[in-house]
Amino acid sequence: MKQVRLGNIIFGDPNQFVFIAGPCVIEGEESTLRHAERISRMVQELNIPYVFKSSYDKANRSSIHSYRGPGIEDGLKILAKVKKEFQIPVLSDVHTVEEVDRAAEVLDILQVPAFLSRQTDLVVACAKTRKIVNVKKGQFLSPWDMKNVVEKIESVGNKNILLTERGASFGYRNLVSDFRSIPIMQGFGYPVVFDVTHSVQIPGGLGHASGGQAEFIPTLARCAVAAGVDAVFMEVHENPKVAKSDGPNNLALSDLKDILQVLKRIRAAAPLVREETSKRKRSLKKTVTV
Repeated sequence: MKQVRLGNIIFGDPNQFVFIAGPCVIEGEESTLRHAERISRMVQELNIPYVFKSSYDKANRSSIHSYRGPGIEDGLKILAKVKKEFQIPVLSDVHTVEEVDRAAEVLDILQVPAFLSRQTDLVVACAKTRKIVNVKKGQFLSPWDMKNVVEKIESVGNKNILLTERGASFGYRNLVSDFRSIPIMQGFGYPVVFDVTHSVQIPGGLGHASGGQAEFIPTLARCAVAAGVDAVFMEVHENPKVAKSDGPNNLALSDLKDILQVLKRIRAAAPLVREETSKRKRSLKKTVTV
């Protein structure tokens, strides 16, 4: 599998995972910088590679009355301050072809939201920037379908690709996580991210907004790291109850360090697990051959 590099950060390093996190949406400059400072200090203590995430616009909110963010101009200015003050890379969603080049001036990773993962013009426009492109697998797609997305990005010569698993639709207003999708998508040759907090989302569950089951965040995160995922994505907020977007499925910032410590221990064991699995496969092959 190809490693994707972002400065000193390596997506696809078998010995560690990359952590992508921040508030779902930019709620203002002061709040964003405060979250970035607290999370970056925490990951530095734990020696975990980190990318800050927050959206300057949430174009797929449930209701017309929902808060979307400050917009591209003000949002990118805030993200640029995060980069400068804390020396960390930043990621945000892009929704239209027209905003891609402007966003690429600031963002280190361009993220294509799940609902737009099949939008060819958008995916290709992101790819043409030569930046890292992270495409979130649509809830309506199988992991095998993401091979077509990979080919769209590769078609313009960009091989800085990340694919994100975020659950699949299972009936009305419910998502399930199939951890087979991690090795399946890694089989296309690129690192895979697991979006923990959106995987516990209940789309439209509150009628005017999405609900969520945040109590399952630790469980799904542990499963993903044990399955060998290359990066873990979480939306984190200092007070999820008052978050302006996706509060019910955000992780409380106060709970983050304990979860990351557990994930580090699991990742430390993961190479041994993969080695034992490989041995079993070789043994089985010999048995079948005989």
